[in-house]
Amino acid sequence: MPTVNMSERDKTQEEAKVLPEHVGFIMDGNGRWAKRRGMPREYGHKFGAQTFEDVMDYCCHKGIRAMTFYVFSTENWKRPKKEVDAILHLLDSYLDTCRKRLAQNDVRFVFIGDRSVFSDKLRDKMDAIEAESAHKGYTVYLALNYGGRSEIVHAVNALLEQGRTHVTEEDINACVYTAGSPEPDLIVRTGGDLRISNFLLWQSAYAELYFTDVLWPDFKGKDVDAALDSFAQRKRRFGGV
Repeated sequence: MPTVNMSERDKTQEEAKVLPEHVGFIMDGNGRWAKRRGMPREYGHKFGAQTFEDVMDYCCHKGIRAMTFYVFSTENWKRPKKEVDAILHLLDSYLDTCRKRLAQNDVRFVFIGDRSVFSDKLRDKMDAIEAESAHKGYTVYLALNYGGRSEIVHAVNALLEQGRTHVTEEDINACVYTAGSPEPDLIVRTGGDLRISNFLLWQSAYAELYFTDVLWPDFKGKDVDAALDSFAQRKRRFGGV
């Protein structure tokens, strides 16, 4: 028999792991991360934005084909105006950077949620990025002014506008923001809270949940690996035995 060294064996085991097709990330803990360092909450969002890029790149490297990141919820408008303004400024800056880097990666970006609250400038940037990345292989959904309940309402209203009087699960599947992508297999929440906070409620009916105390700005590749290792050990029965 041929001799297999440790690195080759580890690589074979890694490739044999069951990977989720779609992972959702609830990026929690930016504000607490900053406060622990004696800094304002918006300071944490700046570092959290860099973590988002690092985690996205790492997941693509691992072969995860779809990701959804919970960037800004419909409830986040309740936060102090200074913090909300800082988040919107970071978003504006990121959209510029993202568009410049589109040629450097194989990521399709889709912005999900109610965009009507954003400025024309922000919406135009989102539209341009979606159009220019539409042919890419990996898919990254950025949930902005997003809420799972409002998404379901949006889907039902879209069907009512079509004149539907009877709605099936398949109909709603076709009208949610992530239509066309596999449903999330794994939802990861950082920051220690044990809830999903109105995130992908329809799509996550059978998703595996993974919670970690690690605050989002401290979330690294090794933490992604820990979540993926946990997922690989789960037995997914989907209501069966």
